[in-house]
Amino acid sequence: MKWEKFEAGYAMPVKSWCENCEEGAVQQAVNLAHHPALVHHVALMPDAHQGYGMPIGGVVAAKGAVIPAAVGVDIGCGMIATETDIPAEAFAEMSFRRAFQEKLKERIPVGEGVSHAVTQDWEGFEEYTAHNGMRSSLWPSKLDRMNLGTLGGGNHFIELQKTTALDEHSPAGGRASTRAATGDCACRDPGESRVWLMIHSGSRNLGKRIEEHYHRIAAKMCERFHSPLPDKDLAFLPIEEPAGHDYFTDMLFALRYARENRRRMMEAMKATVAEFVPGANFIRTIDIHHNYAAFEEHFGEKVCVHRKGATSAKLDEIGIIPGSMGTASYIVRGLGNPESFMSCSHGAGRRMSRIAASTTLTVEECDQAMDGIVCERWHKYKGFGKAKGKLDLSEAPQAYKDIEDVIASERDLIEPLVRLVPLACLKG
Repeated sequence: MKWEKFEAGYAMPVKSWCENCEEGAVQQAVNLAHHPALVHHVALMPDAHQGYGMPIGGVVAAKGAVIPAAVGVDIGCGMIATETDIPAEAFAEMSFRRAFQEKLKERIPVGEGVSHAVTQDWEGFEEYTAHNGMRSSLWPSKLDRMNLGTLGGGNHFIELQKTTALDEHSPAGGRASTRAATGDCACRDPGESRVWLMIHSGSRNLGKRIEEHYHRIAAKMCERFHSPLPDKDLAFLPIEEPAGHDYFTDMLFALRYARENRRRMMEAMKATVAEFVPGANFIRTIDIHHNYAAFEEHFGEKVCVHRKGATSAKLDEIGIIPGSMGTASYIVRGLGNPESFMSCSHGAGRRMSRIAASTTLTVEECDQAMDGIVCERWHKYKGFGKAKGKLDLSEAPQAYKDIEDVIASERDLIEPLVRLVPLACLKG
């Protein structure tokens, strides 16, 4: 679907690939369109929904500034996927998949607030401390050292997946299937389903503390200099100011931490696969961020592109667009569309809030959606409000947009290469 352009009464256009975007996300896009540090336009990906200050699934370009809330609290949250040569039939038995998942849980701590029992060694900690003097007292903390190599909670997941034909489910058709079989996918027989490994996680508590620390500084700075903000949550830091430079330095550290976090979990997952399928080969690994800022050139000038719940989709760049728990995920190739700042969606995107899902969905329909997939099922809701005391159904497939519709809406941003469906899903 080509983007829709909304600009009447806006300081700059909003270009949206999101059909039926919720009112809260639209208002946040309007706020961004009036932001004094942003240029060109606001781009909304097809998975866009309301976030904190800025829609999740939003992309903006700042001139000489960085906006902590436009990156978000889980700095460096992203995806890692590994292709294997294992035929899907090797994991056909549910009992075999359950045993695999139980062994995986022994190696990877999962859940909100769950970490390793001891601190983890990583050269990145020492390098950061050596180069950042007094600021190194803020982070990394002992908690960061214990969290490294852990999943976390919320929408983070670890999945065992298998390939399935593109042209049966996707508007990509035979063209993308042929490309996947002959080039970007190592499967020599496009009709043979193979196993992939996929993980979604980020910088855990580290990114949250960095964002909150610099957002407070940005809010005070904007107030002191009387900077006109359409929303106080969108406070920004001039990049030439020490605080702006420090935020960018610490954000890059969080990105590196998040990538190492995913790498360690993937190594543990590969080791588990090797135990269950001796002789398995791991063909390639893809790793991408979807909460970050980067200096790039767009429309003839250097800008700081903020992708919050969005991923880079430069020409021929390989990316990952996961679905929801129990639905398909995609390996994609970027088309380098300048109108989206060469970006695409980061997933399916929520269509229901966590409370709404837990109070309106039924266990029966959620169980049915997960039929044939090994998973932990449903736990008690840990938050407050109407859902207190109920089962937490907030990650059920019904709480998310249809991934096939999302992919169809961004065919001018990406080309689907590989379609994956879950065999086992481990949530935090």
